[in-house]
Amino acid sequence: MPDPVRRFAHFRDVPEQLWRWPNFAPAEIACRGTGQIKLHPAALDRLQALRDRLGKPLIVRSAYRSPAHNRNVGGAPRSKHMDGTAFDIAMSNHDPRTFEAAARAVGFKGFGFYPRSGFIHIDLGPARQWGQRFPERPVPFAAETPPAREALADSRTLKGTGAAGAATVGAAGVEVAQDVMAEAQAAVLPLMPWLDTLRWLFIALALGGIALAVWARVDDWKKARR
Repeated sequence: MPDPVRRFAHFRDVPEQLWRWPNFAPAEIACRGTGQIKLHPAALDRLQALRDRLGKPLIVRSAYRSPAHNRNVGGAPRSKHMDGTAFDIAMSNHDPRTFEAAARAVGFKGFGFYPRSGFIHIDLGPARQWGQRFPERPVPFAAETPPAREALADSRTLKGTGAAGAATVGAAGVEVAQDVMAEAQAAVLPLMPWLDTLRWLFIALALGGIALAVWARVDDWKKARR
């Protein structure tokens, strides 16, 4: 035998032992205008089942309405809200299509769509629907994972430019050494040809480093690594 429907003058009057819906509180289900509440266990069981199925909170905009409050808000004269079997649920944290499918699966039959106000009305029936469904939301593309950038110490471009820089400095240093040696005593003059060869070696290394840097940059561009 189904649990009886109970009405209380205020949601604070609901005995704790009667409340078995862990993801909701009496204040969420009570009339927004008067604080009165009508416990309809079958409807609340389905609401809890919907919450469990979706796995995330349901923001209840409106649940039970007293007849006076229903008139004040312009509700239908025979609104299911007055029976305690209807709920208006905000779509701010739900995909409307997924929500509707889940609500139908747990036993809700009446559906009202209010995209401009951002909620869907659900009730126990009879089966019917009204309003215009929410426009389909664009599915966000998964963010592309950027290619792993080379560690600064491992960058081919950095290695190339570093080699070029070091070689350039080395060549300049050799020229300075040559100038110093030219002014030195005649005993060191035999070293001059070797220093000249070393200077040209450093220049060759510099040119090679620059070529490596240019090649690495072009290769990276081709592979869309930059």
